[in-house]
Amino acid sequence: MGGAVVITGFSAVNAMGRNTADVLRALDAGRSGLATPGDRLPIETVVGAIPGELTSLPTGLEAYDTRLARIGTMALDDMRDAVDRALVRWGKKRVAVLIGTSTGGLDATEVAYRAWAVSGGTEGGKLPADYRLDTKHDFNALGELYGKILGTSGPTYVVSTACSSSGKVHASAMRLMRAGLVDAALVGGIDSLCRMTLHGFRGLGILSENACRPFHEGRDEINIGEGAALMLLERESAGTSAEDLFVLGVGESSDAYNMSSPDPSGRGAREAMERAMSAGGLVKEDIDLLIAHGTATPQNDVAESAAIVATFGTELPVVSTKGYTGHQLGAAGATSAVFAAHAVRTGRAPASLGAEDGVDPAIHVNVASQASARRIDHVLVNAFAFGGSNVCLAIGRAPGEEGPER
Repeated sequence: MGGAVVITGFSAVNAMGRNTADVLRALDAGRSGLATPGDRLPIETVVGAIPGELTSLPTGLEAYDTRLARIGTMALDDMRDAVDRALVRWGKKRVAVLIGTSTGGLDATEVAYRAWAVSGGTEGGKLPADYRLDTKHDFNALGELYGKILGTSGPTYVVSTACSSSGKVHASAMRLMRAGLVDAALVGGIDSLCRMTLHGFRGLGILSENACRPFHEGRDEINIGEGAALMLLERESAGTSAEDLFVLGVGESSDAYNMSSPDPSGRGAREAMERAMSAGGLVKEDIDLLIAHGTATPQNDVAESAAIVATFGTELPVVSTKGYTGHQLGAAGATSAVFAAHAVRTGRAPASLGAEDGVDPAIHVNVASQASARRIDHVLVNAFAFGGSNVCLAIGRAPGEEGPER
């Protein structure tokens, strides 16, 4: 999907920090946010939970108050000035709000269900008085909440394609701009930790009790994380410069191979990467870094590795950031996109935590187990999901523009 759009703001909150600055400092320092889940989620595993108490919603929006919503508003607060400038520039009808999620308000529904069960269940149990399905659980509540906070009246919707959700909304934004329906879009993803997710992945046999180790020969499955990541995308204008960052292209594909396993050949992943480069006017030699989906499951890492080698050979530096945040499901792609923009802006490529002392011999990609400082102009970001839903983002400087030597 072509037609580059300018990144005029981004934010992230996750296990590494409660604001964007803290998250990026931890990333640059190679500091993981993974830890045991505590009493709220009494399951033997390691998770990426946002530290501390979450900030309450603004007055008047109590009907939307969930852990998911609080995480989302923390990320929005961190880039509110950029969004407000876009609303003034383009008008409230010309700014879209497009959010990806996998869990929606499941955490709030779990709390409500436990209250119902304790109060009598089928023998007269009652849901909490403040529980409403449409504002607490419904995925679209996220879009409604952002629209109410910002006062927007443009296209607003929520995408849920599991772990590719927040990559897919970048494609949605580019389609809306290309069709002339909007001039800017707030895109991103939000997911919160809940019991159903942890029990579900444990039921699949892919939930690790240890810190995950993407690409390592001894990796033993995934950790789940929570968080939110947002980007403000705007039409390119005459005022752009060599310092601006862009979503240059988005590539999408569908394996349709298995409901929970990737095509072992990496076919769908390869198609998504090739389409992202083609849409962005890039060739493989233009790519300086690839932020992999890299979940630390035996099947995903090998299949993704096969796709990367088939596309780029074995020299391109590859990192997974799941060792910092855990797998944030619907927020994973957007979080990696923020990390990609940071890498281009600063010239810092993060280390791929967990692979320092032994990459799986079956994985032939160049796993960057050490951080580096160098010129980075173009980064690919992979996000793959159950059912074979694949997306790849090409993020960087405009073609022909180069950043300074590092």
